[in-house]
Order: sequence, then C-alpha cells, then structure tokens
Amino acid sequence: MVLPESLIQYPCDFPIKIMGLSQHGFAQAVADVVMRHDPGFDMATVEMRPSKAARYISLTCTIRATSREQLDALYQELSAHPQVVMVL
Repeated sequence: MVLPESLIQYPCDFPIKIMGLSQHGFAQAVADVVMRHDPGFDMATVEMRPSKAARYISLTCTIRATSREQLDALYQELSAHPQVVMVL
C-alpha cells in the first residue's frame, strides 16, 4: 500500500488532544506516553480542560513531530491506553 504524501512538513510543532475520564494520574500517564515519542516534550506546556460536568478531562499536548511514523506510533499507543477515551 502506498501512503499519500503528507501535508505536514517535518519537523514541526503538532498539537494532539487526548481525552479521558477525570481521574488521578491521567495527566501523568499521558505525559509518560508522549515523552516516549518526544523526549524533549515539556509537561508545563500541556493545556487541561475539564468537561462541563467535570467527568472528563482533555489534554492538549504540543509535541515536536519529526515524522509521520512518530505521529502514527504516538496515536496508536495513546489510543490503546486504558485511561484514554479519544485521541484527536
């Protein structure tokens, strides 16, 4: 299978939104995954937003994307994490 050429020019800063249940340790669990794929990731740059009823929380992590393979691997690992509900 031939993948279409990417519209993203690497390297670049790339925001990823991760949503999960609002529970203790969620942000750190997400940060641990993100840092495996972007060792220079700074946890201080994470934007957190609770849902209206505060049942869910969304984290926006801006990583330094270096390749499509890096982004694909990060999305796959985040999506498979038991605390993560959705990755955009």
